[in-house]
Amino acid sequence: MVEPIKIIKEPIITEKTTAKMESERKYSFKVDPRANKSAIKNAVEHMFNVKVIKINTKIRKSKPRTVRLRQEGRTASWKEAIVTLQKGQSIDILG
Repeated sequence: MVEPIKIIKEPIITEKTTAKMESERKYSFKVDPRANKSAIKNAVEHMFNVKVIKINTKIRKSKPRTVRLRQEGRTASWKEAIVTLQKGQSIDILG
């Protein structure tokens, strides 16, 4: 089994995800693209000592980007996991 710290890379903190944290108990994380839902669930439960009800995952595709004057490149693609926690539980991501 892969270590939980290697599966969950970082939380995603935006206005939309912060609102979902407060109202719907949904937390967003950047995860390893090779991780499946059960591995993500085990990692979140192990790292934060919470009970996970549901996990939704999606692959965020790369976008075109201008690197220098006329050189074109692409941003990296990554996998996002949206984790729903059991009622009454929360994760203190913001501080």
